[in-house]
Amino acid sequence: MRHRVAGRLFGRTANQRKALLRGLVSSLLEHQRIETTLARAKAIKGITEKMVTFGKQNDLHSKRMVLSYIPNRAVVAKLFSEIAPRFADKNGGYLRIVQTRLRVNDRAPMAIIEFVDYETLSQGKQKETAKEKEVKETKAAKA
Repeated sequence: MRHRVAGRLFGRTANQRKALLRGLVSSLLEHQRIETTLARAKAIKGITEKMVTFGKQNDLHSKRMVLSYIPNRAVVAKLFSEIAPRFADKNGGYLRIVQTRLRVNDRAPMAIIEFVDYETLSQGKQKETAKEKEVKETKAAKA
């Protein structure tokens, strides 16, 4: 019986499980929105929120703690420069999990895990690209 046994094992050894979670967390921080199974999304939510909390502290110790878990320096730099400052006034709850569908192959429940401000960021990027297109069109018209 598994009474009071915490954590998900995903049918893997400890090293494989650790590598899976590290890869998912770094992908989430890099792309800010990923689709994965519901169980995996729930497993990485707490880890990623701890990384964002470290990013908010923004000192040498927190950078080393994050680098010990996420080996990609570009992702860590993005966490400390872009992601963490967006949540400076928020005390947790940085991520949302939205259940989407059942996977065709094995009927596993799929979910999207994203930062809570992802939609506002994507709308802002669309507006910026629209403005950039207008600027290019006006420059082309003048030339």
